[in-house]
Amino acid sequence: MPPVHAGTARAVHAARPGLVEIECPAGTLPDGDVCVHLPTADDVDEAEAPSSPNAHRERSGRWSIYDQIPRRPDRPADYDAYQYPVPPGMPDGHSVVSGYDLDRPDPSQRRGPMLHAVGHGGVDLPQARGTPCLLVPLERQQGDADVLYVGPYFGTTVMTRHTVREGGQLRDYIAIFGHMDGVAPGIAMGRTLKRGDVVGFVGDTGSRELVHLHYETRRVRDGVDVLKKLTAGPAALLDDAVSIVCDPRNVLPLRDAAADVP
Repeated sequence: MPPVHAGTARAVHAARPGLVEIECPAGTLPDGDVCVHLPTADDVDEAEAPSSPNAHRERSGRWSIYDQIPRRPDRPADYDAYQYPVPPGMPDGHSVVSGYDLDRPDPSQRRGPMLHAVGHGGVDLPQARGTPCLLVPLERQQGDADVLYVGPYFGTTVMTRHTVREGGQLRDYIAIFGHMDGVAPGIAMGRTLKRGDVVGFVGDTGSRELVHLHYETRRVRDGVDVLKKLTAGPAALLDDAVSIVCDPRNVLPLRDAAADVP
């Protein structure tokens, strides 16, 4: 970054006659008669998480091949290391009752008599019915999020779009809030959402066996206009040709007591 000229001269450095010691603002250090910016984590662009193919056998018996983005090795495996739209709701203080498993071999993916799909592309966050679900900005998100869709999909669902800087460019991500009891007042397509805005409320619509929030993230493929795809309905946004399912731990912010969503 370009040097910042400081305006306050303090004293002549005794060890080096003629050199003026200057007072530099926070985040900079003196270099001669200028203040230079100190690199921070935000200045170092994060590499794009690579996608990889995987497959599972659907309930129909069809062998389905899909792209997915597994957790990067540099991201913590512990689900409790991350911020979520709702506070921890399990009796032991944990947040996630069912995690991401689309990177696992077919036999290890989630199945059950009450489940419509094989595998789990998000995280299930149990909480009391009616608990507010808050907007969490993704890591390296640029600007605010905006609402893409409100209506039925995973029960009562809201989908939001987030622009994230990674791999030297801007990428769009879709976040999905599913099985909610209801949507917050004023939430509608096109609305801009900031950190901590209420998206909806925890419920069990479309999933009567568990009161929880289903939270999922997907990276939009290059060159795809999600608004045009949305005219075909919300399912079009989750098509493998439109977006790639992503382990949420790649893009959720790490927990920080000073930065937790209120």
